[in-house]
Amino acid sequence: MRITVLGIALDLVTMSEAVAVLENFIAERQPRMVATANAEMVMLAQNDEVLAKILNQADLIVPDGAGVVWAARHQGQPVRERVAGYDLAQTMLSRSAEHGYRVFFFGGAPGIAERAEIVAGEWYPGISIVGTHSGFFTASEEPEIVAAIRNSKPDILLVALGVPKQEKWLAAHMTELQVPVAIGVGGSFDVMAGVAQRAPLWMQRAGLEWLFRLLRQPSRLVRMLALPHFVIRVLTAKKH
Repeated sequence: MRITVLGIALDLVTMSEAVAVLENFIAERQPRMVATANAEMVMLAQNDEVLAKILNQADLIVPDGAGVVWAARHQGQPVRERVAGYDLAQTMLSRSAEHGYRVFFFGGAPGIAERAEIVAGEWYPGISIVGTHSGFFTASEEPEIVAAIRNSKPDILLVALGVPKQEKWLAAHMTELQVPVAIGVGGSFDVMAGVAQRAPLWMQRAGLEWLFRLLRQPSRLVRMLALPHFVIRVLTAKKH
């Protein structure tokens, strides 16, 4: 079931349902784009028509973030389970090791994707990482990157360029890439590589990951202001 939160699509899937959808995409062999929606992304899309269109045309957009889960429930359309992008990526990496899916890591600072590849090999023995590339590149290098990804024939492409760059990059190149499952995964490689931390599980369950990030990186304060604005927009929209 697909609903909208402030005009942005959201698929009401659980983790197991999302994984089943992605494995079906792999079997179908058609290029598909997956997005992970949180409150910050939804707010960015309010003032970015290109991003809003990309998200609403995504083949699957999962409820990543306590804000969108709350908003859906506030609208009377409860989300049964939050599907965090990091957790979805890890689940698909685990499934890749089990079923032989080929994976490509694209994004992060120089060396980060390679470190994440090593960690993936330790966490998921037998996984096939068919290529890596950092997120630092020039426009003239893009055709070479696209060709490298396409020629490696991955089943899953994880792109860590940050929002909205990763979504816009994927939307621009999906036809050329021909990857069955392409997911924007934000800072997932940083976490895997050990240069960033996720919030403790109790904070994740309490919807306080934003506070953990803010305490770790006070410079995120301006970005975090999107959260109260998101709440106000949702509450206001409910009245109309």
